[in-house]
Amino acid sequence: MLKKYSDQEQQTRVDLAACYRLMPLFGMSDLIYNHITARVPGSDDEILINPYGLMYEEITASSLVKINFKGEILDNPTEEFGINEAGYVIHSAVHGARHDVGCVIHTHSRAGMAVSAMKQGLMPLAQTSMRFRDVAYHDYESVAIDLDEQERLVVDLGKQDAMILRNHGLLVASPSVAEAFNAMYWLEMACRVQVDALGSGAELVLPSQEVIDKTYHRYQPHVRRPFGILEWPAMLRYLDRRNPGYEN
Repeated sequence: MLKKYSDQEQQTRVDLAACYRLMPLFGMSDLIYNHITARVPGSDDEILINPYGLMYEEITASSLVKINFKGEILDNPTEEFGINEAGYVIHSAVHGARHDVGCVIHTHSRAGMAVSAMKQGLMPLAQTSMRFRDVAYHDYESVAIDLDEQERLVVDLGKQDAMILRNHGLLVASPSVAEAFNAMYWLEMACRVQVDALGSGAELVLPSQEVIDKTYHRYQPHVRRPFGILEWPAMLRYLDRRNPGYEN
């Protein structure tokens, strides 16, 4: 890692690169597409994003591109690759509007896209699903390259930490990389449960609204704990055994 980065930015780069490499191990990547962004520590308008052309499993801490909310490249260690405009439009909108958000993950997973096309949205089929009782929704407006969509996307997200992009995919916005990975993992699992359950053709059992609300409440950070922080060291050990080198 180049010493031109502060210790705080260096750690953010390492965590972000690790998150990129974890995603394909859990079936949540899409060739060279999609993005995970992290706010540069100490900055109000700078984020780190993947170079457009590398697969997630190739990302390293030093290959990440630094951009501002205008989409201007401030630091690109791998100059043969630029950035994906759609990634800048979606992610900069969320980071710019939500100062509590340190990391944004957007996916085009098979299950996520399937649920995004279901009129009923995410159903409370399991406790994993009930964690996302108040998941936000944003209607599809075509490939996200129009800047005027940013305002509508931010309004639809509101203060939630998870959103289903209709006919598109999933998005989570969390205080840290660790928390964002955890939120996306469980949102993805909730979508897979729904696809499997609906596809089985079996009659489904739904809990009462009282139980749904109770379960949702118990998942809140101020009630239990911020999910992802305790799990993150274990995730890094898991990654070190399977695809080391992300910290370079």
